[in-house]
Amino acid sequence: MDHKIILSALLFVLGMGQATAQPLCIPSVQEQTPAQGTVEVSKFTSVTYNDASLQFVAEYLGKAWDAPASQQKKGTDSSIFLSIKPDKKLGDEGYRLTISPKGITVQATSPQGALWGAQTLLQMKDTHFAKNDAGVITKGTFPCLTVTDKPDYPIRGFMIDAGRKFYPLSYLYSLVNVMSYYKMNTLQLHLNDNGFNDQFEGSWDDTYAAFRMESDFFPGLTAIDGSYSKQEMRDLIRYAEKMGVEIIPEFDVPAHSLAFTHFRPSLAAKDYDDAHLDLENPELIPFLDSLYAEYLGGPDPVFCCPRFHIGTDEYSNKDSAICERFRELIVHLCDEVKKYGKQPVFWGSLTHAKGVTPVPSDGVLMSLWYNGYADPVEMHKQGFHMISIPDAFIYIVPAAGYYNDYLNTRWLFQHWNPSLIRNKRFPHQDPLIDGGMFALWNDFIKNGISVGDCHDRILPAMQVISEKCWNALRDSTDAAFDEWQTLAKKLEDGPLTDEIGRKSMVNHIDLEPKTPLFLPRGGGKDASLLKASPRGGLEGVVHQIGYPYTVEFTIDWADEKPGTVLCTSERSTFYLSDPIKGMLGFSRDGYLFTFKYKGKPGKRETIQLKGDNKGISLYADGKLVENLKPDTGHRTDSKKSTYKIMRTLVFPLQETGDFRSKITNFSAKR
Repeated sequence: MDHKIILSALLFVLGMGQATAQPLCIPSVQEQTPAQGTVEVSKFTSVTYNDASLQFVAEYLGKAWDAPASQQKKGTDSSIFLSIKPDKKLGDEGYRLTISPKGITVQATSPQGALWGAQTLLQMKDTHFAKNDAGVITKGTFPCLTVTDKPDYPIRGFMIDAGRKFYPLSYLYSLVNVMSYYKMNTLQLHLNDNGFNDQFEGSWDDTYAAFRMESDFFPGLTAIDGSYSKQEMRDLIRYAEKMGVEIIPEFDVPAHSLAFTHFRPSLAAKDYDDAHLDLENPELIPFLDSLYAEYLGGPDPVFCCPRFHIGTDEYSNKDSAICERFRELIVHLCDEVKKYGKQPVFWGSLTHAKGVTPVPSDGVLMSLWYNGYADPVEMHKQGFHMISIPDAFIYIVPAAGYYNDYLNTRWLFQHWNPSLIRNKRFPHQDPLIDGGMFALWNDFIKNGISVGDCHDRILPAMQVISEKCWNALRDSTDAAFDEWQTLAKKLEDGPLTDEIGRKSMVNHIDLEPKTPLFLPRGGGKDASLLKASPRGGLEGVVHQIGYPYTVEFTIDWADEKPGTVLCTSERSTFYLSDPIKGMLGFSRDGYLFTFKYKGKPGKRETIQLKGDNKGISLYADGKLVENLKPDTGHRTDSKKSTYKIMRTLVFPLQETGDFRSKITNFSAKR
C-alpha cells in the first residue's frame, strides 16, 4: 500500500479529530466522540422527557429553545429527548448527550445531570448558529457526536457579600440563572457584615453594618436599606434547587458582627472592637441559638437547604483563653446546625485559634481561604472536608487596590484548580477536597460600586472557575486559553438573564414619555422563566446596557422640572434634570451622580453617553463635556489611605420617564 496515502488518511483523521474537539461549551466537556454527518438545528422542534422528575428541566429547555415540552416514552427524530436512566459511570451530575439524525438525547441519572446536558445544548445553540433580532435561529447545524461528561469536583461555587452591599432579589435570581448556565452548583450568601470604622471617622457607632434577613424574633435587627423576607428566601432557595444550584446561607459570627452589636450593644467585646462578639457574655449563646431557631427551625424552615455556614472568620487570637472560647463556639454552632438536619460549613480558623479544645471534623465542611488561619495540610490530617477558596487567587474586592479587582482568568486557567490551596498542592480529586469557589467581597461601603459593576467582575470569574472545577486537567496552553476566551465572550449571561445587555439594545427610535421600552419585569417565584415579548425582549429580564456602550439621541430641550427622568429600570435611573440641581445625571445603588451640564429650553443638540467599567463620559454635539472618572475617598486610618469611588452606570432601558422635551433617533448599543 502507498505509504503516502496512509499518511494522508491519518492526517485527515487527526485533523477531523482536532476539529471536532473544539470546545463545545464552558465548562468544556470531559469526552466527546465525533460521528459522521451533521443535522439542521431547526429540525428540533420539541422537548420530550420520560420521567416526571424531568418536567422542570424540560420546560426550562423548551422555553429557552422556543419549543413545547411534553412527557413521552421515547424521543423522535425532531425532538430533544431527556431521559433518566441509571448509569454508574455518569454519577449524580453526569450526562450523556447524543446528537444524530435520529434526534438529540440527553441521558442522566438525575434531573441535575439532565439539566447540565441541557445547558451544554443551549451553549452550543448560543455559539454555533445565526440568529435574528429576536434570538431565533435562522440557520445552522449541529455536528453529530456523543458527549460523556461529569464534573471533577462536586462543589463548584461562588460566595457573594450581600452583608456590606445589598443585592436586589432580581439580581440573585439572575445570578442563579447564570451559575446554572455554567454548571456552577453552589451559591453562598454572606448575609451580615460591616464596614471599616476608619471610613466613618473611627466611630463604631456610625460604621455601616447590615443583617439582610427579615426577623420576627428580633425586630429592629433587619437592615433598613435592603433585606430579604423569609418567603422570598424560601422561594429563591427552591427555585435555585430546580436550577441545579444549592444556596448556602451564612451568618458570620463572632467577628464581622457589628449588625448584632448595634442591635444589642451588650454583646460587643469592648476590649477588642464592637464588631467582635463577647465570647464570655452568657447572653451570647442564647441569642445565637434563637437566631438559628428562627431560620433553621420549624416545619417550613426559611433556610430550606442542606447546608448552613456559621462564619467564624477573622476573630481575635490575642490569648489562649479567647482561642479556647472561640473553638468552643465553633463546636456549639456546628452541633446546632446538625440538630436541624443540616451540614455545618465554617471558615477555617483553627490554626489561627490554636488550642486544646477539639473541633470534630466529622460531618462538617471547611472553607480554606488563608493558610495562616487554617493550614490545609494540618486540616487534611484532621480529616476535614475542604472547599478551596484561596484569597490571593480568587478573592474579588472591587476597586479596593488589594486582592483582585478582576480575577486573572489566564493565570487561573493555566495554573489553578481546587487541588491548589494557596501554596499547597494536593492530588487531583483528593477525597477530602470537595471543590472550589471564588468570592466577591464589598469591603468598602462608600465606594460607588454598583450591582452592574459587580456582575462585570463576576461573569468572567464564573466562567473560569466553572472550567477549572469541572474539567480541572484540561489543556491549559496559551492557545487553549485564547480559544476558550473567544468562546467565553460569545456566551455571556445565557438565555434567561441579560445583566450585560445583549438582548436590550435599542436602534434609532423616537422616545415617547411614560412608555415601556421592553415588557416590565414579571413578578413571583417563577419570574426568571421567561416569555418572549412582542419587541424581542424577555419578560423577567432587567433591561439595561452593560459595558462598554454608547447611548445617543437628539433632543429638543423643553423646560424640565427637577427629577425628570429620561430612562429607568429597577436598578437605575438616568435624569434629564436631576432631583437636586436640575443637571443631567443618574442614580443607582443609593448614589446620585451628576454632570456639570444643564439642558437649555429651545436648544436642539445631540447627546452622546459612553460608559465603561471606569466611568461615563458625556458629549454634546460631539464635544466632551465631562468624564466621570473614579473619585477619591479618604480613610482616617494611621496611613491616611484613600479608596476609589466609582461613578459608573449600567444604562437603564426598561421604560421612559415623564419628560417634555422631544427625543428622537435614540440608540443604545454595546
